[in-house]
Amino acid sequence: MNCQLLAKVTQLLKVGRNNFRPPPKVDSRVVRIEVRNPPPPVNFVEWDGLVKLCFNRKNKTLRSIFTHKKTLADLETSWKTLAALRAADAMTDDGAPPPPPPACPDVKALVEAIFEDPRFEGKRAAKMDLDDFLALLVAFNEKGLHFSA
Repeated sequence: MNCQLLAKVTQLLKVGRNNFRPPPKVDSRVVRIEVRNPPPPVNFVEWDGLVKLCFNRKNKTLRSIFTHKKTLADLETSWKTLAALRAADAMTDDGAPPPPPPACPDVKALVEAIFEDPRFEGKRAAKMDLDDFLALLVAFNEKGLHFSA
């Protein structure tokens, strides 16, 4: 997925297993990789966090991956960290303390709302393409949920 994000990959030809000695158990392919210039405007730390999470269990449904207790806890921690950083950035010039960060939303409800979308319902990471992952990242970011690597 990272290669597809940063480069255009084209299959040039298939190389059968009989072209090697000893023959491997799989066929090979020759591909061309052309780097995208400029790279897409994606936060690569977030992208990497999302992709690692999805491909850790690539055959599970995305809903199952993201509603796991540890994943929900990690998303909540990430939300709190980002909220605290934003509050610190909002510190006034007169030296007054920054306002307290807003209360953490129900992360599970936000995740469930994302997976009610027909684009993601019942999807598995192994069956998704680049556009699906980009749309998933945008959906999480629109709900205020972010990833770290």
